[in-house]
This record gives sequence, C-alpha cells and structure tokens, in this order.
Amino acid sequence: MAFSLSHAVLRLATGAYLLNSGISKLSLDEESARAVQGMAANAVPQVRQLPAATFGKALAASEIALGSALVLPIFPTKLAALGLTGFGVGLLAVYAKTPGLTQADGIRPTPAGVAMAKDSWLAAIGLALLLDRKRKVVRGGRATKR
Repeated sequence: MAFSLSHAVLRLATGAYLLNSGISKLSLDEESARAVQGMAANAVPQVRQLPAATFGKALAASEIALGSALVLPIFPTKLAALGLTGFGVGLLAVYAKTPGLTQADGIRPTPAGVAMAKDSWLAAIGLALLLDRKRKVVRGGRATKR
C-alpha cells in the first residue's frame, strides 16, 4: 500500500476529530439524543422510527468507526474517503434542511447555522481524498508514480 504524507495529514486530523465527536456522543442523555435525532430527521425522516437513545448510540458508533477507518492506515484511503464523503454530505443535507440554519438564500448560514456549515470541510476532505489521482512525475529522466 502506497503512503502519501498529504493523505496521512488529512486522514489523521479528520479521523481524530470524528473519534472525539463519536466518543463524546456515547454519553448523550435522552434529551440531547432526541435533539440530534430531530435535526437528522430533517434530512432523513426514517431516523424518527428509532428510539432516540438507539439513534444516539448508532451515531456515536458510526463516528467512531469512520474516525478509526481514517486514522488507521490498514483501511485504504479511497474506502475511508468514500465513508467520509457520505458522512459529510449527510451533515450538509441536515444543515440545508433544518429550518433556521440558513439565510433566505438557503446557502449562507445564520448565526445558529455556522457550527453546521463548518462541517462542509468534512465533505471537502472526503472528496479531495477520493479525487486525488496518482500521476507519473518525471524526475531526472525517470518516471515515478506519485
């Protein structure tokens, strides 16, 4: 498996963030889990079918699993990036569909939406890792793969 320092930096920073977020969510109380579930239901109505505590634990486990896949080099970058992109796009859908988080244009955040709008970097990093291609670089007359 090829090692890319630029991929490692992106994976470690993002993975550590998600691990911390997931571990923090393991201790969500019922009311907090219900609030997070309510926001998620704006984008994916089916999550309302789960008990709030179950949703909270599932979200925590998902974030921990994704964070681990990003931090541990045994998971291929493309696989970890696919998970990160999906997770980031899901968060952006929650941001876009939750009333009060965006201004009238539906894009720019309100003060209440700034925290969710910042999650756009998760989708961007996932896409950057997915779209990065190894290309041949010619050095000293020899072609090497990057």
